[in-house]
Amino acid sequence: MRSSYSDEDVILLLKDITGMVQPQPTEEREKLIQAGKHYSEMLPVEYVPTEKYMQVYREALKNYAKPVALAVGRLADKIVEKKGQDIVLVSLARAGIPIGILVKRYIAKKYQVNVPHYSISIIRGRGIDDNAMKYLLSRYEPGQLLFVDGWIGKGAILNELKKDLAQYEGVSSDIAVIADPANVTELCGTHDDILIPSSCLNSTVSGLISRTFLRSDIIRKDDFHGAVYYGELKDSDLSYEFIHTIENEFEMDVEKENKCVESSGIDEVKQIAKTFDIDDINLIKPGIGEATRVLLRRVPWKILIDERYKGDPQLGHLVRLAEEKNVSIQYYPMKHYKCCGIIKKMSDI
Repeated sequence: MRSSYSDEDVILLLKDITGMVQPQPTEEREKLIQAGKHYSEMLPVEYVPTEKYMQVYREALKNYAKPVALAVGRLADKIVEKKGQDIVLVSLARAGIPIGILVKRYIAKKYQVNVPHYSISIIRGRGIDDNAMKYLLSRYEPGQLLFVDGWIGKGAILNELKKDLAQYEGVSSDIAVIADPANVTELCGTHDDILIPSSCLNSTVSGLISRTFLRSDIIRKDDFHGAVYYGELKDSDLSYEFIHTIENEFEMDVEKENKCVESSGIDEVKQIAKTFDIDDINLIKPGIGEATRVLLRRVPWKILIDERYKGDPQLGHLVRLAEEKNVSIQYYPMKHYKCCGIIKKMSDI
């Protein structure tokens, strides 16, 4: 699969389906998803980022480059400490790809080891790409594989990973992420709910590729899961600008995080569902990254912000986007998350 990333940074185990799938507008997709069609059978319309998007992104990059770089360092150190240096990074397409590249580059800089990095698809409710797993296991030992993603919201993908990997003997379901406010993995850069700026953009910060796709008329039995390459967006591509900005903030001697978190984020999400009478937990997207995505890509109903972060500049982009989209903000006490996005139930429209 082609992308705007160099093969030295990542090999994408995906089928190029450019031109084979007609993308659909947000509201149309949202209605179909909530009516039972699987999200992986459709692709969203990818817009060239507007100036509003770019303002949000630049602000996020300025405010979060340092905390993200420190979290990458902490994560890479934990990986080497726990897994050793003979590892193969396997990022989950697409949010995990830039994170996998950053971890690979940090390990190369600090430990002088060039670890392989591949990216494969995992789809909630459909599982991990079995053909991609077979490809990796024909080349590496099961114990070498380490999965990497951007952040954890509720932990849905981690649960998917645990379930799917049971069939591959010796492959660990450990997942390495920058931010884990849900408190479900030790392999994280921080348990704090920090914004990873790449969550503010789509393909233009992820090597110009779409989210992954799986539909039997296009993805055959022996194919990898699919993705589209948006070559027409190359003038808006910020994939390497993002990598270099974070990399410039790397520190080789990062202090361990002292934050101690009790309980897990899913309990808080269930409480939100109860409070707001939401019967489908998939409509609740906790954490800064997920809430940002709800505002940029889905049809939002409400944004919850923890009362302690009222007026906090790190959530300024969320408040502005919510105002522009006429989405109500409610201040609501949360322990694990600074904010939470709630998707509108389309049957209520």
